[in-house]
Amino acid sequence: MVETAARVPAIKGYHAHVYYNAETRPKAAILREAVEGRFKVTMGRWRDFPVGPHPEWSYQISFKAGLLGEILPFLILHRGVLDIFLHPLTGDDLADHRDYATWLGNQYQLDLSVLT
Repeated sequence: MVETAARVPAIKGYHAHVYYNAETRPKAAILREAVEGRFKVTMGRWRDFPVGPHPEWSYQISFKAGLLGEILPFLILHRGVLDIFLHPLTGDDLADHRDYATWLGNQYQLDLSVLT
């Protein structure tokens, strides 16, 4: 269903959550360094445990909405074996994670109960 212009939320930015595990952590480090060196982003901490709605280890890449057209192709081409959960920041955390999100690679079941 296409929302009317009056109901479309404004996107203020994005979060990309890079999922990794003990085996893929070195690959996640290479991607992290490449992203930091190429884009003006804010990098979240390494989380070697599930946090929030995320069922896997992850770190967050936070960036302004205007960078999506540059960062998304970069992540698509350079993620390798890593899975990435990407969602907008509209001010509605539940909808951002449930309705407006996309995956690069495998999809995981999020624990959305922490967002309600």
